[in-house]
Amino acid sequence: MKGFNRYIYGIKPHVPERIWRMLTSPYWWWYNRARHQLAAQYDRRLGQSQQVLSRYRNIHRGQRCFILGNGPSLNQTDLSLLRNEMTIGMNRIYLLFPPLGFQTSYFLSINTLVIEQCAADIQALTMPRFLTWRARRWFSPSDEVLFLDTDYTDPATFSQDITGRVFEGSTVTYVAMQVAFYMGFDQVILVGVDHSFTTGGKPNETVISDGGDPNHFSPDYFGKGFRWQLPDLLASEQAYRMARDAYKNAGRTILDATIGGKLTIFPKVDYSDLFG
Repeated sequence: MKGFNRYIYGIKPHVPERIWRMLTSPYWWWYNRARHQLAAQYDRRLGQSQQVLSRYRNIHRGQRCFILGNGPSLNQTDLSLLRNEMTIGMNRIYLLFPPLGFQTSYFLSINTLVIEQCAADIQALTMPRFLTWRARRWFSPSDEVLFLDTDYTDPATFSQDITGRVFEGSTVTYVAMQVAFYMGFDQVILVGVDHSFTTGGKPNETVISDGGDPNHFSPDYFGKGFRWQLPDLLASEQAYRMARDAYKNAGRTILDATIGGKLTIFPKVDYSDLFG
């Protein structure tokens, strides 16, 4: 399926837009709607997760939450201020839990390479964990493990209902924004979303780390021998703009409190000013 998606996108520049839509609309109907509905009907694991996910709709209406990225700026951020805040942590954020003395309220991971190599660590966590449907080979659904039907090939969308298809937007942070929206958070604040990588290469290319990780808060994050995918910062910026607009249209806001962050999509705020 992924190979076919790459093929059809390869020929898109050579086909008039009107004809492209006419030819591909049946495919996307199958890929994004019918296929999902069949899976929900016949695979009990996805259906079970959908039922549990429905309980999270608007449970935090009117509240604020912090989405924690994993950039080096976290080392310059007083994270102790978040102890009593609602927080969403992602990927290997749990490496910070021992020195912090507390965990994030929620956990999210959609990258198959991360989940595969860190499955045991993620299984040991106790907070509600939102994982891509692709993680079902390592996890079983429960009240604490909730599957999201995510895919990076989905046409660009911002999902306000995470019980359906969720576009990955080339970054787990974008999925976290959709999860936060579904849970009703009125204000989302980014921390540690540096949007800057020193490791160069082709976007989405899988590489193997040959030493300490300079791109995250810990050199052990993607340490030596860890397989990971290089970021696509331009694609993630496109997704972030969709998130910004979706929140704005709903009368909500996304703010960026990352210390020294390079992202320019969201209004900047001083982290220390957020706490009275």
